[in-house]
Amino acid sequence: MSKASRTMIAVLLLIVFAGCSASTEGEAEQKEEKQPILVQGPMPIEAEQFADRLDDVKEEKSGTFVFYKGTVDDYPVIVAKTGKGMENTAAATALAIEKYDPAAIINQGTSGGHDPNLEVYDIVLGERTTNIGALKTGDRDEGEGIEPTNWIPMDLMASEGSAGEDPDAENIRYYDGDQDLLTAAQQVKDTHEEGKVVEGTIGSADLWNNEVDRIQWFHEKYETSVEEMEGAAGAQIADAYEVPYLGIRILSNNKVNGGEYDPDTAEANQEYVYEVVKEYISTADGK
Repeated sequence: MSKASRTMIAVLLLIVFAGCSASTEGEAEQKEEKQPILVQGPMPIEAEQFADRLDDVKEEKSGTFVFYKGTVDDYPVIVAKTGKGMENTAAATALAIEKYDPAAIINQGTSGGHDPNLEVYDIVLGERTTNIGALKTGDRDEGEGIEPTNWIPMDLMASEGSAGEDPDAENIRYYDGDQDLLTAAQQVKDTHEEGKVVEGTIGSADLWNNEVDRIQWFHEKYETSVEEMEGAAGAQIADAYEVPYLGIRILSNNKVNGGEYDPDTAEANQEYVYEVVKEYISTADGK
């Protein structure tokens, strides 16, 4: 073989190896560019056990919010410990969307029951989520007392004017759960053996209701299945950014039928949500 031939072969081999290297790097970049699934939990017991299930976890902090970045079945998943309450959840959701550009958001954790037919360890999929803390009181003068059952739901998103003076704001705003996420959750509902899995309405507010008559009022007026302190805030921000969203809440207690608080429900819910995430990944575009 001539020197020129050997040189030509060497050049061709370099081109082939360079092409293979570029292809591998391209595949790695494509994998890295997949939009993550964001799983939210307010408290450590509602977030950290899910984060322990991730592979290749890296922790990032922004303010008081903690984000655990990892993978499930080689797909990027981020667990956010948002903190309790509507303000924390709204801020953490907006921050995560701007920072990580998630493909979907699942807000999950514990909740208190409103529906007497639901037991502790039952799970409610948020077919709808609503803010039960946005209310307008009746017009009563000094000495006329307080009448909470006459308070009117107030839709703060109805207009840019005064919600208190706009009659169009005297409505309940519901945020619908994403249909693809709901389908994934229904597909794996049999994996949750401690209770049943149903679709329903999740109510949220910076309020802890212990008055059974008050709980029943919300159940009748808003058709709520459960209450918690975060979901509607996350749903509102996800809706603003057009990010698919679903609330998944397990009953940790139910005042209306005597169901006593059980903190172990938080872990049971995360086990189920993990199966939902895996199912959603398996059907996601580009997987």
